[in-house]
Order: sequence, then C-alpha cells, then structure tokens
Amino acid sequence: HDNLTTILMTMVSVQTSRAERSSMRKRNLSLKCEVLLVIIQSLIAADIQLSDAFLSNDISLTRLSSRLVSTPAISKTHDVAIRRVSLLEAVKTGSAETSTSSRLKRTFAFTDWAKENDIKYAGIQVSSGDQNSGLGLYATQTLSPQSIVIQVPTKLTLSVESPSDYNKVMEQGLFASNPKAYRNAPWWAALSIQLNYFDKVNSINERAGGVSMKPWMESLPRVYDTPFHWSDSALAELQYRPMVEAVTLQKRLWKIQYDSLASSGSVFGSLITYEDFVWGCETARSRAFSGAYSGSAFNPIPYATVAALVAVYLGLGLGTVEQAANGAALVVCGSILKDFVFPKLLKVQKYVICPLIDMANHVGVGASGNVAFEYFADGFSLSVLEPGVSQGSEMFIQYGPRNNDQLLQYYGFVETNNVHDVYILPPLREWDIAALEEACGRKVGPGRLEKLDRAGLLGRSSDIDSSISGNTEAANDIGGVVLTRASGIDPAVIQALRALVSSDQEWEDAGEAIGNFAAEVSPENERAARLAVRRAMELELESKPTNMDEDKGLLKVLESRNGVDVEEILTVRYRLEKKKLLQEAIGNMR
Repeated sequence: HDNLTTILMTMVSVQTSRAERSSMRKRNLSLKCEVLLVIIQSLIAADIQLSDAFLSNDISLTRLSSRLVSTPAISKTHDVAIRRVSLLEAVKTGSAETSTSSRLKRTFAFTDWAKENDIKYAGIQVSSGDQNSGLGLYATQTLSPQSIVIQVPTKLTLSVESPSDYNKVMEQGLFASNPKAYRNAPWWAALSIQLNYFDKVNSINERAGGVSMKPWMESLPRVYDTPFHWSDSALAELQYRPMVEAVTLQKRLWKIQYDSLASSGSVFGSLITYEDFVWGCETARSRAFSGAYSGSAFNPIPYATVAALVAVYLGLGLGTVEQAANGAALVVCGSILKDFVFPKLLKVQKYVICPLIDMANHVGVGASGNVAFEYFADGFSLSVLEPGVSQGSEMFIQYGPRNNDQLLQYYGFVETNNVHDVYILPPLREWDIAALEEACGRKVGPGRLEKLDRAGLLGRSSDIDSSISGNTEAANDIGGVVLTRASGIDPAVIQALRALVSSDQEWEDAGEAIGNFAAEVSPENERAARLAVRRAMELELESKPTNMDEDKGLLKVLESRNGVDVEEILTVRYRLEKKKLLQEAIGNMR
C-alpha cells in the first residue's frame, strides 16, 4: 500500500508541476488521483496491516512492508481474495514413527538448510514436549503478539493451483510422453508428485536457483498412523459407518489416481511406487495450506514503468495531463484486478507446503499463531496472536474448523471436546419409523414419505461402488442426518419430521407441501418432531457395541500402559468423542 501510494503521489507531483496548465485541470487531475487511491485502499487496506518488528534476538531479520491479514478460518474454508489465506489452513499429521528423537535429529540438518536459504526465524525452535508428543514449534523466549517469528521465501515452497497448474520441470522429467495425465491430476496428487520428485528423483529445485531440497525432504515424517493403513477390523472398531466408507473411498480413489499416472506411458511408474505416491498424498493432505488467493507477489516494475512513461509523455508534450492520468489509472487498476480480483472470480485455489511453518501443530480453539502470505515480501510468514506465547510453550495454529472425522482421517489424531465435531446419522429412509411413531405418539400418515423422498430429504442408500468422487472425507454423500456440536441437528431434518409426524389436519392446512413445515406449525407437532429426533439418536447410541462408560474405562487402561499401539488409543478416543456428541444432542432435545 505504501509503495502504491508513493508511486501515485509522485505521478500527481509530476503531472501538476506544469505551471502552464490551468488550475481547473490541476484540480481535475488531483481528484482523479485521489479517487484512484480510494479505489486501491478499498481493495487492499482492509486486508493489510503494517507488520510489527521481528523479534529482537541474535538472528537479524528484515522488516516486512506489509502483511495480509486473514479472517478466522471457515474451512480450509477460505474465501477473501487477498488475506492471510487462512489461507491458509495449515496442516500436519501424527506420525507412527517409533522414536520422536530420531526424527528430531533429522531436523538439525533441516534447520541449518533453512538458515542457509534465507528462511528467517527467531524465538522458536523445532522440538517436542516429551518423547511421545511428536514435533512442534516451541518458544525459546516470550513471544509478543503481532511478532513475526518465521518468514519463508515463496521460491522454497511447494505449491499447486487448482485448476490447471503444473510444474514444467516435473512434467518433462516424468510425463513427457503423456503430460495430460499430470496436468489433470487433483491438487493432492500433484503435490505428491512434487514431493516424490525431490525425494526420489532429483533433489535440486531449479525454480529456487538450484537449491537442494534433500534436508527438508528428510525432515518430513516417513510413515503416518492414519486409518488409511488400518485393517478392516480396526476400522470397524471405530463404530462409525461414515468414517469406514470415507476411508474405503479414499483408498480406491488414490489407487485409481496412481494407476492412471503410472499407465500413462510415462516414466513415473518406474521411479515412484504406489507406496511412495501414498506417502506423498498423505504428506500433502496433512501439511498443505490452502486459500483462494493466487499467491502472485507484488511486482513494482509495471508501476515504476508507468511513472516513467508519464514523466516522458508530459515532458515531451505528447498529450494532456488528463490523458496521462487516464492511461496510468488504467494500468494500475489492471494490475490490481489481475492480482486481487480475477483469482477470486475464477475461483483459483492455491495449495502450499511451506518448510518450517509446516511443523506447527493444530488446536481447535485458542491458536497462538497465524499464517500469512506476504504480498510485498513474496513469502509466507508465521506471526504471534494475542495474548502471545510464553517461553517454553508450544506455538499452535488452527488448521480451520476441522471435525474429528477430518482430523483422524488425514492428520492422525483426535481432539477432545472438538467444538467443530459432527455426527452423521443414517439417512431418514433408514430410520425405524415404528419406533419413532411409538416415541412421539403419532402415526405417519399417507403421502408423507413419498413427498419427502421427492424433496430429497430421505437421503439415499450407501453405495460405495457407484460413488467415486474427489470428496473422500467423512462427508455426507449418502444424505445422512447431520448433527453438529455447534448448532445441533440440521434444521432441514426438523422440517422433514414436522411433515412426517403431522396430523391429517396439519398436513391439509400446509397444503401437503413440505416447504410449509419450515417453521413451527403447532406446539404439539413441534413436540412430536423433537421426540422423534431424540428417539432416533437414542437408537443410534444404543446400537453401539460398547457404551460410553466401557470406552472411558478402556481408554484409561490403554493410556496407562507402555507400548500400546497408537491405533488402539485413537480408535477408542474417536468413538468416545462421537458418543459424547450424541449424548449431548439427546440432552438438548429434552
């Protein structure tokens, strides 16, 4: 913003210094420039704040001119064109490596590599809280709010834009005979290719000026303890069908994607195995930031060129001041549209894996750090949020509003009392209608189910074999009933049940239209609908092979033993959290 303002004010000075111009023309020119400044400020100023000084210690860090600020993440959610792209939903996964200390040793070469390649960091270090906690970023001194603790040049990151982005070096090296197979790959597969290229094929990053990426690659986890690697019997122990189906789809989709790449007539399949590809996909899914901003950095050349051309244009008397101002305004506005507006309109999504910042761990509430794309500095940064971080404490970021389905499937951990957690009940068509009728004291009249089915409110039967989509998270492809800790039961379900348990008179008064049940129709109908929902949730909870008390006891035993497999603890912790959510929802329906 400061740079743009300086350039524009210089233009004003040059243009208005011509004494022979009339005062009216000068006022018009000044007005145009002021309007242009207002336009720029309205596009940028709301999303930019001046950066605070870097932490003062033995590492000399350069002050940034400005920082892009994010709004709270809404999931990888993520939408304003220029911002800290909550961006950037950063991510990191739990690892099944047997020794945290062995991986920590591998990070020593990585941090040396970071210093050598202009990754600036101060006040933090890669460490672990204890032998079993995994690696994270810990404060070596008290960190003040708004301090920037890490700055990484864009050239050292791995990134891909969706849609239609690819790395020409990797395309020529791995997919020269069939480039479309690579160009059409989803973002997580494209990042897997980049990771494996630097890890297994050629560690030299030509885009970064010939930097070897080997130290960074060697610091990454080599194995992940996620449900992708669990047996069918282990998945069944989760006692949650949506997760089992999501993992099944994930496995199938990743295998199809690999086979497509390997059979494309390229050398990809001979250099990178399916296991390598899966490692890259898991690393990408667990460590990438994402956001709607395209990530192109500030380029001062067009603005400086415009200022010079205006001076020459006016100096040689080739035209009027107004003409020069109009031309300059057109160029400046075009650059703003290119950097800030078009990426959002075209729904460009950028995915970035950023060295060192990707070591930050997640917390659902109370994050102490935030990630930003630095527009004018052409890099990414990690800064401190209120109220700061005390010495020795871990610095957490928030990946976004992740539920435990997402956290377990891609990151390998479960968050206790996760405020973003969800429970997906079976679709309405699978509910026990007779049990609901008994619970609410009403009978389901004729025509109700048919109308709900036509309205798409009954969901559909699960059919994994016929559903291969890019959405492999534990989502709601079958139209199940969504229950969230934050807002409770889906309002559309309450609407459907109002219609389902309506009396003949209520059904007739509503014109037999489902849409007329969007609001409460009568206290009696509302009570019957809520009783039906509560009974459905009770039946779901009762269907579990174990109850909450049994899970609590088992979890306590497992956590007290040494050498217990992480998979066992995660399984019990996950299903206990799901049952707690159901129990809370049942209580809220009383």
